[in-house]
Amino acid sequence: MSVLKEIWMDEEGIGTVEIILILVVLIGLVLLFKKQLTSLMESIFKTITTETKKV
Repeated sequence: MSVLKEIWMDEEGIGTVEIILILVVLIGLVLLFKKQLTSLMESIFKTITTETKKV
């Protein structure tokens, strides 16, 4: 019985739960601002393309 209690009280998994929650929030933000991020990336790549043609 004490083995089950030790497993239940073990707090090493908290880091994993926190990482999963952070990833869920980041994925939600990406989905929320998808259009803005897409247009930003397109403009960045257009700038890179035009600047590399000058070199």
